[in-house]
Amino acid sequence: MPIATWNATEIARSDNTVVVEGNHYFAPDAVDAARLRPSIHTTSCPWKGTAHYHDLVVCDAVTANAAWYYPEPKEAAAAIRGRIAFWKGVQVDSG
Repeated sequence: MPIATWNATEIARSDNTVVVEGNHYFAPDAVDAARLRPSIHTTSCPWKGTAHYHDLVVCDAVTANAAWYYPEPKEAAAAIRGRIAFWKGVQVDSG
């Protein structure tokens, strides 16, 4: 079961992730929402669309824009709509 951790804290856990380009996309209900803080940062992918970001917060530690999601992905990426993926030091153990 994939588990995402950062700063020795579990951020997400689920046996239902979608893997795209080597990244596990977790359903929102599998992610600890208390660890997410909205960010205004966005990026664009030619085939997925516009990604929106969250900062990760654990105690006093923050890593900016470490979680991303596609609220309105392009058709080719429909399977990851609303799902959350991680980077910037977040470890995802596939189990």
